[in-house]
Amino acid sequence: MQETRQAFAESRAAKTLREIFQSGRPLIYIRSAEEQRVALVLRAAARSFAAEPLPVLTWSLTEGMRHEDGELQEGIEGPREALDFIAAFQSPAIFHLKDFHDPLRESAAIRRRLRDLYESCLDQQRFIVITSPVRFVPEEIERDLVYLELQLPDLVELSHFLREETRQLSARGIEADSSEATLAQLARTLQGLTLNESRHAVRRAVSTTGHLGSDSLPALLEEKRLLVNRSGVVEFVTGNTEISQIGGLEVLKQWLIERKKLFQLRDNLSTDIVPKGVLVMGIPGCGKSLCVKAIGSYFDLPLYRIDMIEVFSGRHGPPEGAFVQACKMLEEMAPAVVWFDEIEMGITSADTGGEQGRIFAFFLTWMQEKARGLFVAATANRIDLLPAEMIRKGRFDEVFFVDLPLDEERADIFKVHLSRRGVDPAQVNIGRLVAFANGWTGAEIEQCVVSAMTKARLEDRDMTEQDLVNVASDIVPLSRTMKEQINHIRGWASERALRASRRPITR
Repeated sequence: MQETRQAFAESRAAKTLREIFQSGRPLIYIRSAEEQRVALVLRAAARSFAAEPLPVLTWSLTEGMRHEDGELQEGIEGPREALDFIAAFQSPAIFHLKDFHDPLRESAAIRRRLRDLYESCLDQQRFIVITSPVRFVPEEIERDLVYLELQLPDLVELSHFLREETRQLSARGIEADSSEATLAQLARTLQGLTLNESRHAVRRAVSTTGHLGSDSLPALLEEKRLLVNRSGVVEFVTGNTEISQIGGLEVLKQWLIERKKLFQLRDNLSTDIVPKGVLVMGIPGCGKSLCVKAIGSYFDLPLYRIDMIEVFSGRHGPPEGAFVQACKMLEEMAPAVVWFDEIEMGITSADTGGEQGRIFAFFLTWMQEKARGLFVAATANRIDLLPAEMIRKGRFDEVFFVDLPLDEERADIFKVHLSRRGVDPAQVNIGRLVAFANGWTGAEIEQCVVSAMTKARLEDRDMTEQDLVNVASDIVPLSRTMKEQINHIRGWASERALRASRRPITR
């Protein structure tokens, strides 16, 4: 039996419950709205706890006490009767009491009876598991029970869920790929969702493609985007930005290539070696956001963006609580890349006694203690607003400065944007365009290509090199209109950040 138990991977939730059972604690309170999932986890823990699986009996106010096979125990309807039944039960078992917070809140007799049960069930392998979507732990029994908040399903739970789904789909005559590679791919995609949400996502994918397989990923990702984005604070960023789509920034790209190897080995490395994250600062329009999107794709991880404007909007409660909740939510979605866009606008040490100061203090601690499966990518424009505590070594692995692109980088950027729009760069004199684009940002180069393409399409013809030159001659770059501010950014960054490109920073 022991060998059989070891043959199955144990989920994080089942392992936690098994260890609590092994410690002999008879009272457990689990906060979760996923009753079906709690039942599955309890059964998994019951199988792995002892040589013979413990039976799981379930009580609710509407259905009374039911045995594992569904048989109703006659005469056990109210909460006091349920506790009396447990007291008289002489065999090892797990008793799952649903929504038991109300009886605890309303009756001193129930609280007293539960304290009695602590004594009678201790070391008897009889465990009382209270589940509820809300937390209510009476002071009388607070020190006698273990309180848990059920985290989102891990990859083990999601893989078990998908195996069952593929089995049911196949039984209905629907094609479902149950290979381990496909199940692992689908499980990673669903990470961050509850089992119920995952079930709806799978059904949406099946209705879209007619089957379930690796090509169902786009439908799963779209459902996940809708579910995650409903929080209003965390946004699931879709897209497939390749690192090759970034023109220039060779130092930054080489750094990411090296850190990817370390991040993939994170479970076998000490905490101080596992990559924590990167801060990319610099001139607006030079590719900072594009770099973050490429990190998600290159690391083969989902990318989540925390919207600090929504955090401070008040629509999601006090900003401090909304931010803490968002960070905890992301912990449950690890592994992932977390994007703090324009971090200087929301996380500063200003007003140390107020909400921004408390958010800043929490963020610094969170960066040190967060799950090793989270890689933080932050971007900043107004870098002079960033406090020293933010950019010191240890918070981020590295701080990069993205300057205006060099000649060869501008050439690469032109080639990227021309190729993306179906234009062969070899048919254009890139050197001529690079000369026109002296001092331009990457965004200005992209807009030059887009404007020239738009003009040609409006005239129902292919774009020509002259179209690009005509548009380029009319563009006034940011480096000219905001010369003083850009020089200030360069001066600030020259002593505080590593250059993302292979050149010295000029003032």
